[in-house]
Amino acid sequence: MAENDKPDRFLQRGVEDSLVTDFATKHRSSYGDFLELKTLLNIQKTFQDPAEPDEMLFIIIHQVSELWLKLMHHQLVETRRFLQLDQLGPAMKNIDRIKAIQRQLIGAWETLLTMTPADYLTFRDALGSSSGFQSYGYRQIEFILGNKDASTLKVHRHDAEVMEMLDAALTKPSLYDEVIMLLARKGFDVPDELLERDFSQPYSGDPRIVQIWVTIYSDIDRYWDLYALGEKLMDMETLFQRWRFDHATAVERVIGMQPGTGGSSGVAFLKKALELKFFHDLYDLRTELVQRGRAK
Repeated sequence: MAENDKPDRFLQRGVEDSLVTDFATKHRSSYGDFLELKTLLNIQKTFQDPAEPDEMLFIIIHQVSELWLKLMHHQLVETRRFLQLDQLGPAMKNIDRIKAIQRQLIGAWETLLTMTPADYLTFRDALGSSSGFQSYGYRQIEFILGNKDASTLKVHRHDAEVMEMLDAALTKPSLYDEVIMLLARKGFDVPDELLERDFSQPYSGDPRIVQIWVTIYSDIDRYWDLYALGEKLMDMETLFQRWRFDHATAVERVIGMQPGTGGSSGVAFLKKALELKFFHDLYDLRTELVQRGRAK
């Protein structure tokens, strides 16, 4: 091959003539305009001046997680709406998306754990009393999934707008409340007191609903859609528990057993959340099915 015939290793792709490059006109929005990048990418304010190296990591990980939580809540609201309309297919499609979002949230802990205790201590004091427990995005998700605990609203009393939003979320039926209503519309014998209860109170399971699920799981050909819905709900709960576990593990690795910045006991407080469940009936169902299987 002659010298002049050698391939050019520095070829540039260039810009195609058809690409839009003029955004000076008012009716055209650029990628940056559409996503408001000048706002989004300028809200990562570090705590100290000069900033410590890992402050930016800490801020971005938590801001991105809040965005995922916002999307997760949006999909949960949509799922609840589809259940109200008896549209199980779209509801389960949304749950699949929620599960993908949960995996993104779980993956964030792996990135955060590249920060060592020594790195964190360089800016921990600058956090003051702020804590992830104060995330109202997370609180919305817990409420719609059924962990209705009005005492958690105390940390939001300073913000009337947030309190109004969370008070509304507290009193609405949870996702599983809507599942119970769906079972009633499907012809199952659901007690009236469960359909007309105070939805601001947590639902801790009911043996009568467990028996309905036993019927469904004992005849999955007949009740395939409800069976599939039950399993997708359990998928979501399992991923939520994994997120909680990874959260507690990450905190223990970074600060040990020291109290959290928001005044909690830290890891011990986070581990208590591992005892919480959203879909009690679907857990009790498993116990019932195994007991019946052994009795045969």
